[in-house]
Order: sequence, then C-alpha cells, then structure tokens
Amino acid sequence: MAAQALALLREVSRLEAPLEELRALHSVLQTVPLSELRELAAELRLGPLFSLLNENHREQITLCVSILERLLQAVEPVHMARNLGADLQRGLTHPDDSVKILTLSQAIKSLSRISLTQAGLEALFESNLLDDLKRVMKTNDIVRYRVYELIVEISSVSPESLTYCTTSGLVTQLLRELTGEDVLVRATCIEMVTSLAYTHHGRQYLAQEGVIDQISNIIVGADSDPFSSFYLPGFVKFFGNLAIMDSPQQICERYPVFVEKVFEMTESQDPTMIGVAVDTIGILGSNVEGKQVLQKTGTRFERLLTKIGYQAKNASTELKIRCLDSISSIFYILPEQQTDDLLRMTESWFSSLSRDPLELFRGISNQPFPELHCAALKVFTAIANQPWAQKLMFNSPGFVEYVMDRSVEHDKASKDAKYELVKALANSKTIAEIFGNPNYLRLRTYLSEGPYYVKPISTTAVEGAE
Repeated sequence: MAAQALALLREVSRLEAPLEELRALHSVLQTVPLSELRELAAELRLGPLFSLLNENHREQITLCVSILERLLQAVEPVHMARNLGADLQRGLTHPDDSVKILTLSQAIKSLSRISLTQAGLEALFESNLLDDLKRVMKTNDIVRYRVYELIVEISSVSPESLTYCTTSGLVTQLLRELTGEDVLVRATCIEMVTSLAYTHHGRQYLAQEGVIDQISNIIVGADSDPFSSFYLPGFVKFFGNLAIMDSPQQICERYPVFVEKVFEMTESQDPTMIGVAVDTIGILGSNVEGKQVLQKTGTRFERLLTKIGYQAKNASTELKIRCLDSISSIFYILPEQQTDDLLRMTESWFSSLSRDPLELFRGISNQPFPELHCAALKVFTAIANQPWAQKLMFNSPGFVEYVMDRSVEHDKASKDAKYELVKALANSKTIAEIFGNPNYLRLRTYLSEGPYYVKPISTTAVEGAE
C-alpha cells in the first residue's frame, strides 16, 4: 500500500491536472500505517503538492490539504524546516484558511525544534517569518491561538528563548488577552500561561510582570462576574500547579483567595467546579508541605473531606474517579517522610471521609466498572504503608481475603492495580507485625507470583468414574 501511495505521488507530480490521481492518493493514504510512511519519508516529494495549492480549484485544494496533513506526519520537523520551509512560509499567506491552518500547524512543529538552538532562535526571530506569523494571526481565533502555543513552547525552552519571544511583542499580546474582557479568550489563554509557568524562568517572568497578581485579582472579582464559570476553573488550576511547583505554603499565604475559592467551589452545584476543586486539592495535598497547608485550615478541611467522600459515593462515574484520585494523592506519604504527627493527621482525615471509609471504598471497588475499581484500589495502595491503615484493614472482616483473592480482577489494569496494593503492603516494615506472619507470607507469595498468575486447576481421578 505504501508503494502504491508513492507511485500515485509521482504520478501527481508529473501531471498538470491530477484530480483523479489526488482522489486515489487520498483514498490509499487512509489505509497506510504511519510507520510505513515514515520508512519512505526520504522519497516523499511534497513540493508538487504545495504547488497545486496555488491553483484556484476548491476540490484540488481540499484534497491536497488532507494529503499533506497525512504525509507531513511522516516527515521529521528538522527535515521539514530545511526542505519545505519556503513552501510552509508561502502557505501562511494563502487566501484559503484551511491552507493557512495546515501550514501553520506544520510550521509550529518545525519551528519549535529549530528554536532549541541559539542559531535557530536568531534565524527565526531575525527573519521575516515573524512578520508572516503576526499577519496570519489575524485570520481567526484558531490560528491566533496556534501562534501563541508556538510562542509559549519556544519561551519554555530557556531564559534566552523567552527573551526573544518577549522582545517580539507576542508574549505581551498573549498576556493582554489573558487579562482582557473576553471570558472565552481568557479561558484559552490561561492554559497557555499555565504551560509557561511549568518552567522556573517562566514563573519568574510572570511574577516580575505582575501577571500572577493580576490573575489573583481576577479571581477576587469573579464573585461579581456572571460569566466567571468560563475562566475560573483554568485560573484556579493555574494556582494549583504554581503551588506544587514552587512552595504550597508561600503561594497559599501570598494568594489566600486561591485557597478560599477552592473551598468555595466544593460547595458548588456545578459538577465542573466541584471537579476542578477536587483536582486542585489533590495537587495541593500531593506533598508534605501542601498537606500541612491543608491541615492549617482545621475543621474546614475535615468538612471538605466529608464532601469529597460523599461525591466519591454519589457523583457521576467521572467525578467519582476524580475524587478517588484526589484522595489517593492527599493520603499518600513516602515511608521516609512519615512522622507520628503526619500519621495522626492522615488517620484523622481518613475518618472524616465517611462513617466507614474502608467499607465505602471497598463497595466502590466492587462496582462493575474497571476505572472505578482501579481508582478505589489506588486509595487502598496510598494508605497501605501507614500502620493505622494496616490495622483498619486487618480488623475489617474479610478485607485480607479480598486483597488475596485474584478472582476479583478480570482485566489487566485491575490486576496491575491489585498487584500494586499487594506490593505496598508486602514491602511495609510494619506489615508482618500487624497482619501476622502467615498473612505476610501470603502477600510475599502473591508478589513473587506476579500480577497475572493463575492457579493451576488440579484434576483428581475419582474411582469408578467413566
């Protein structure tokens, strides 16, 4: 099939009006695996396809765009930049929007690779390509966002690349839109700014420019904005990521509105808001410092845990899973970080989740949904190395048998999740003392047999049987 595609591509480049051949090539490419196309990448002559885009023929342009979308996936970005750069740059000013979007998405791939070197940065920002990008941004919102994505991707590489991008004026333009009046634009821009904040130099820049303070102020004003539900989830996620990448304590102390808003969102009737709040609590509680920040809120956090426990039992499947993932994150402590105070804290938190949390999660794990089953097992795994949780498990009727029972899990993901639970228990220093030696040995046996072990069925001959 790949050979047939190559033959048709040669035929297309030979003819002046190759509409039939383009249709055939388009059809064949749907069935050729990308891996096969990559093997032939060196033989792909794409110049003629770009030339055909210049003719005023609607179907021909549509077919060429679709064919190029497929074939360019097989081409290495650096090769694309070297050999197709001029074609891509011409495509940016094409009157047809579909051609602009195609060439822009491919230009982004190659330009982000080029920008990894100093020479590449200079070539990109000192050429007229930047002017073309600024012009093409005016096409529509989608194109403008794709250019912003490119700029953020380049800015994230190094402090030098961020300087080039800020000098171009495009980062400033993105930040202006982030804090502008259009709520839908805000919602899109915050995702890109969050990406920039994943780097240390990006966070420094955002702090120096006062952007983090502006985002905080917008959250403060969200109460009086009837359209805040469009952008608030993204703004809260931004602070959640910022806290875990820097210092949860510093971020929460400097921007108290962030923590306040997260607690508020758990009271919402909107599942989207609840989901974002639950995710953010999970991010915040994923390290010891974050756990201590949550502990400082006292009974307020315990009430929040009760709500998360309620949602884990009663919400939609998707929100249940997010609640369980958040609980796993909040309760997990590395063995070397465990102290008496932290263990007392997690034990107290666990009792806030529901009247009988262990039974709650066991009930969820018995539901016929693999994703829920795995998410509940993850909760057990998160607390499995904590002595108070081991005592709860041991004293819960049938729980040890439930852990050892391989017949409960039927799919690979569930078998893997159960194995992780067994591993966490078996590797704990306190398990033999709490579960007893016989059960400890059963855990070690399970561990050595691996996640997919199936016990051989023994057949016993019965005298007189035919």
